[in-house]
Amino acid sequence: MTARGTGSAFGRALGTAAVVAGGLVLATAAGAAWVTTRVARTVITPVRRRPQNQTIRSFDETLGTVTLRDTPDAAMPGRFGLWWGSETAFAKLGGLIERGDGTVTRELERVEFGELREGRARISGYYYLQPEELGLPVNSVEIATDLGQAPAWVFPAPEGAGDDRWVIQVHGWGATRQEGLRAVRVYHEAGFTCLLASYRNDGDAPESEDRRYGLGGTEWRDIEAAIGYAAEHGARSIVLMGWSMGGAVVLQTITRSRSLDLVTGIVLESPVIDWVDTLEYQGTLLRLPDMVTRAAMRLIESEWSGPITGQGAPIDLRSMDFVARASELSLPMLILHSDDDGFVPSTGSRALAAARSDIVTLVSFDVALHTKLWNYDEAKWTAAIAGWLAEHLPAE
Repeated sequence: MTARGTGSAFGRALGTAAVVAGGLVLATAAGAAWVTTRVARTVITPVRRRPQNQTIRSFDETLGTVTLRDTPDAAMPGRFGLWWGSETAFAKLGGLIERGDGTVTRELERVEFGELREGRARISGYYYLQPEELGLPVNSVEIATDLGQAPAWVFPAPEGAGDDRWVIQVHGWGATRQEGLRAVRVYHEAGFTCLLASYRNDGDAPESEDRRYGLGGTEWRDIEAAIGYAAEHGARSIVLMGWSMGGAVVLQTITRSRSLDLVTGIVLESPVIDWVDTLEYQGTLLRLPDMVTRAAMRLIESEWSGPITGQGAPIDLRSMDFVARASELSLPMLILHSDDDGFVPSTGSRALAAARSDIVTLVSFDVALHTKLWNYDEAKWTAAIAGWLAEHLPAE
């Protein structure tokens, strides 16, 4: 998710509020209150339909090319997904062929479904949509949570590797289990069983009564349930991997759960280390008045704001600053983050790595944007995780 044209529903929704905030609506107290409420609700409301901020200018299926409007993600090396037709069509994009005159031409690897056509589209970090695409054995399972059965995918470890080492992947804001499909192979090759979890209000798992995100403050319970599932199925060593907001969920899990005896390591991809820092960054990026950003955070944290924001309970954003809480962490941790992230600033990851250099390994990228590190440089990303696993959690 990013506000810089890389396909973030979150950034675009806040951007809408920013446009309004810059207009005449802020000339009145009522207008300021409306914008503040809009921002607060955007942060905690799951998104189901993602706006399309890219344009397919032309294509040639015979040559295997597609030409897009020039944006940072369209021009980034690597391979990506491309949605169009209101999410009814999907293709896989390969490397960059040509850039110029406001357009970018890329390899068209494959149209998965739908008919390619010119018009609105969206570039995605999702390259795989179905677990079967990986060519690995996979099982669809259900995990019992306090809200009901949450679906998950489980990729068993390779034959002969045993079933005692697991990784549980936790997706980010506005995402689903599909986000983690990119990471399955590196863990599989390292001998891990890989569980891709769903959590409340993500469109797959059961909804909470308020149907709002807890920004990690409620979702951790579903990951605790996933830990229990893994333990019941033979896990004796569990790595938790969180993407974006999933990083915040993981950090809440390891500081709030009572079922951590088997958790031995943490991997975070483009993680939210500090929600206040992240929301202030987004506010500045989108030119929201400081008073709007601060007021929106106060709404999210307030006991009385439920009828306004829709949330069932306040969220203590200050308690989600894991730079300030760095001394509470003890597990070995790998963080992968790009300095041009555009949604979650890498400052939190860098600060945590500096504060806890004894347990945190930080692998930085320069131009990989948000949660597109695998897409941009699969070799570097894979080597970082494989090397860290071999060093900190080797097979016995």
